[in-house]
Amino acid sequence: MRPASLTTPTRVAASVVMTLFSLVVVLSTSVSSASAHGTAADPTVNGPILPSSGIEPSTLATTFPPSEVGYEESEYFISGTATSYVTTDFANCEPLCTEGPSNGQLSVMQYLTAPYTTRVVVYRPVDASQFNGTVIVEWLNVSGGLDDAPDWGLTHNELIRDGFAWVGVSAQAVGVNALTSSDPARYGSLSHPGDSYSYDIFSQAGQAVWDNSAQLLGGLTPQHVIAAGESQSADRLTTYIDAVAPLANVYSGYLVHSRIGSPAPLSQTPQPTVTVSTSIPFRTDLSTPVFEFETETDVAGTTLYDRQPNTSQFRLWEVPGGSHFDYYGLFVGPGDTGNGQGAILNLAGMQNPLSTIPGLGSCTSPINTAGTHWVLNAAVWWLNQWVVNGLAPPIPPLMQVTTTAGQPVVFALDANGNVLGGVRSPQVDAPIATLSGVGNSGGLAGFCRLFGSTIPFSQGQLASLYPTHAQFVAQWDQATLLDLLAGYLLPADAVELDNSALVSDIG
Repeated sequence: MRPASLTTPTRVAASVVMTLFSLVVVLSTSVSSASAHGTAADPTVNGPILPSSGIEPSTLATTFPPSEVGYEESEYFISGTATSYVTTDFANCEPLCTEGPSNGQLSVMQYLTAPYTTRVVVYRPVDASQFNGTVIVEWLNVSGGLDDAPDWGLTHNELIRDGFAWVGVSAQAVGVNALTSSDPARYGSLSHPGDSYSYDIFSQAGQAVWDNSAQLLGGLTPQHVIAAGESQSADRLTTYIDAVAPLANVYSGYLVHSRIGSPAPLSQTPQPTVTVSTSIPFRTDLSTPVFEFETETDVAGTTLYDRQPNTSQFRLWEVPGGSHFDYYGLFVGPGDTGNGQGAILNLAGMQNPLSTIPGLGSCTSPINTAGTHWVLNAAVWWLNQWVVNGLAPPIPPLMQVTTTAGQPVVFALDANGNVLGGVRSPQVDAPIATLSGVGNSGGLAGFCRLFGSTIPFSQGQLASLYPTHAQFVAQWDQATLLDLLAGYLLPADAVELDNSALVSDIG
């Protein structure tokens, strides 16, 4: 049994912090949503499409039945007429426009229209009394050639325990085309006119959540609708925020997770090309919050150009040791029902990290096991509080670098090889490995570059840092407690992480 001196602090702090969080929710004055109705076109909604077991891909990043956690899954088709956009000075720069105003405020106008039919997938609480009033609408990621839901996969524990509804949108042509090819009997009626229309399709999906909730959400009434997207979807959301958000006014807030490349084009082939400058910031004149969440991989990939000052409507978190995607997302998260085993499995993976990923091949180094999932859960919680109650997230330091914007990024490292600064975690402050978001390679299409690396400490290093198991647990607990008090971990996740160290054999 664990000594009380090692168990009590984190669990008591978790209880205290949870009480304070509850008081914040009760005492705060609810902030009315800027997008209570929105101005996007209202699409036609058909469904639910039955049987629900035919949804493709059938799991969308989780492998357990939603009923196991009190949720249900359903699928709908939405259709209408979508609009594409170009910049208002388009006539002066055709056929190739590159836009990047220093304030991020892209001035755009409607260009062409086209019919579309796409699909949305919904996860919602079966018990309506468990719904917290917020719907997360995720721009499904198509980097793998089909729809995937990395933000649902990485944050579903937080979404489920707090009673969010989640809607995944097939906003891009690649995802829709993969559906029609994989199951023409089910998806043959879907039709996408091209990614120049993706922004308005995403607006209309959000509008449908507001205006067709009786159908889409099984009668749940949304109070707030938050947009989310990871990786290439984050690049799409960047352009959406700077160009389309003020016109549509649909979403109550935005989670831009792991923006790594240039913002997506506003318009593209076969329409005229309007690209968006790599250095464009997020506009800060919106009345809705924008939360940017970046790992080591992302900061290195953006060469610091996405760093901008925090404001009353913008927040940037950078997570040292974290990678664009990781072991948790690939191997642990899909089956994690929130029963506490996720942290145990992830810590075990850090001790024996994998280099081979089924379907993607072998990487030159073992992949990252930092588990930014737990910090991302806190980001989701904070963004919702920001939207609902006006309670802004804490402002952390940035990761420490020794280079300037535009140059290849060189991080400042501690004695264990982990990056200094940023949003800390017990994985880097009570380390058992050197964790990095950069430096890996190999795999199908070079995907391993996104998965970072884990270099486990030798037995000699571990013995030097943690002569006994109790000393390892004490240091891990202290790091967890500091992160909890700083707001970078949620109470339930702090307890889960605390227990993973306790049951490990480290030390």
